[in-house]
Amino acid sequence: MPETPTDVKAVPADAVKTASGLASKVLQQGTGTIHPAAADTVTVHYSGWTTDGKLFDSSVKRGTPATFPLNQVIPGWTEGLQLMVEGEKRRFWIPANLAYGENPPSGAPAGMLVFDVELQKITQAPKPPAVPEDVAAAPADAEKTESGLASKVLQKGTGTEHPSPEDSVTVDYSGWTTDGKMFDSSVMRGRPATFGVTQVIPGWVEGLQLMVEGEKRRFWIPANLAYGEKTTGGRPAGMLVFDVELHKIVSGPKVPEDVAAAPADAEKTESGIASKVLKKGTGSVHPKATDRVEVHYSGWTTDGKLFDSSVIRGQTATFGLNQVIPGWTEGLQLMVEGEKRRFWIPANLAYGEKPAAGRPGGMLVFDVELFKIK
Repeated sequence: MPETPTDVKAVPADAVKTASGLASKVLQQGTGTIHPAAADTVTVHYSGWTTDGKLFDSSVKRGTPATFPLNQVIPGWTEGLQLMVEGEKRRFWIPANLAYGENPPSGAPAGMLVFDVELQKITQAPKPPAVPEDVAAAPADAEKTESGLASKVLQKGTGTEHPSPEDSVTVDYSGWTTDGKMFDSSVMRGRPATFGVTQVIPGWVEGLQLMVEGEKRRFWIPANLAYGEKTTGGRPAGMLVFDVELHKIVSGPKVPEDVAAAPADAEKTESGIASKVLKKGTGSVHPKATDRVEVHYSGWTTDGKLFDSSVIRGQTATFGLNQVIPGWTEGLQLMVEGEKRRFWIPANLAYGEKPAAGRPGGMLVFDVELFKIK
């Protein structure tokens, strides 16, 4: 158990203070020479106390160092750790306005907080891609589609096939608003993104289908094909500019021919769920509503639009059968392990006719393969 600092109640006279009010004191000199930047990732051991000496968090106590991007923590940490070098141990007195505040959400500590932090490793973030010179407007030599999407090939691809709406893609990308402000970048995260072609903004859905593997292309996406002129929740507004490199196309689940309506030979339950076995199972036990199941699934609206797919993500889904939409809770109890079944789930057993933002409305169609009952 980390010992409570003797100076936990107040900042000592020999502490160093910054203009923001952050105070600190070096407890152990470091061996490094480089300071982390706000975009870097750091690995640290730490312990944190409130000013009454109560320990509220400690990686030391857990026995495992913590690793995180420096710009995704409280402001006092973001500022303070940039003062440190590898191997250094430092004590911080972080005022409430640089921590969680005087009246924080439930569970977060209030007031001034005291941390002992040992910086073990700095992982420098990739340098941000340069802002395109033509970020303000599409150049005269850009290709344009009827929808208003403009694009320009930056690097020719090595592939010959274009992704279809049913496919998933793996890409690296960076996005800017027309004033040159970057708002998102898989390049900066150091990790490509994988998603279904139809699971993104309309400008991406259209634009990706112009590309081949290995190609890098710049898109100027008008507001009506992006998030609009007036957005909410931190989304960027107006025309957006993206540099996209298409690494890989993965064939996705095909739209069922009977997606618009359940066929005559489908089984029906009293509640209105229709289903059809696509592949017989190898098991003999049916899951109960209280069981957990592991499945692969894909879901479409009745116009053939894919809205979700564990197949595209390449990772099975595991969940409690009583923690999903009623149509799934009922329908999966008809199945056995190894079985694949198609469901036509009416709106009242799904998300309704007018669901919350982002959820699909009306009757939904799912192909579900049950791997395991837990």
